[in-house]
Amino acid sequence: MLPRRFGMCAILLLAGCASLPTPEPPEPQAAVVVVEEPPAWAKDINPADRDRIDRLDQAWMEALADARMGRFGRRIREEGALLDPDAALQRPAPSPGSYMCRLIRLGADDRREPPFTAFRPFFCYVGVADNQLSITKQTGSQRPAGYLWEDDDPDRLIFLGSLAPGDDEPLAYGEDPTRDVAGLFERVGAFRYRLVVPWPRNGAKLEVYELIPAPIQDD
Repeated sequence: MLPRRFGMCAILLLAGCASLPTPEPPEPQAAVVVVEEPPAWAKDINPADRDRIDRLDQAWMEALADARMGRFGRRIREEGALLDPDAALQRPAPSPGSYMCRLIRLGADDRREPPFTAFRPFFCYVGVADNQLSITKQTGSQRPAGYLWEDDDPDRLIFLGSLAPGDDEPLAYGEDPTRDVAGLFERVGAFRYRLVVPWPRNGAKLEVYELIPAPIQDD
């Protein structure tokens, strides 16, 4: 027979065990669904221009290959980062103001056309309204103008605009699909930017606009 004190301890232990609450099963956690909104430009771009943007890598590859086959390899090297497909840097948004611009056209569907054409410089203007950047080519026979949109890729902006031939005023993107222009805007150096237009409607494979701030002229 157990001593009295051991019997009392056993009773107390049993009483303590009996009073412990039964643990509740954990509540099931609600599934977390993350909905990613497409960038604003993706809602406005037409399917043909979206396809051009999606095939940018192919445009770079074919355009540079055409130019090198046409013996323009040295000209490509002289342009440095401007014609390097992988040269995009962080912080692509340009400061508003006047820019000196020039156009290089690469590749051609028609073998009678030169695969590398560099045009004389012209003036561009980067504006801003309601926190929306815009680019306007101010001189020349073909003047693209449009807006820059933020993208999922922080190292680039998307350009949606139109061409203004002759003395015509630029149209809003989508008003006339035959004049629409879609491209990518990137920074490739200190105060050096480029607007890349893949598969333009003129038969080239790539157009690259260089933008550098215009020198300040003294009055």
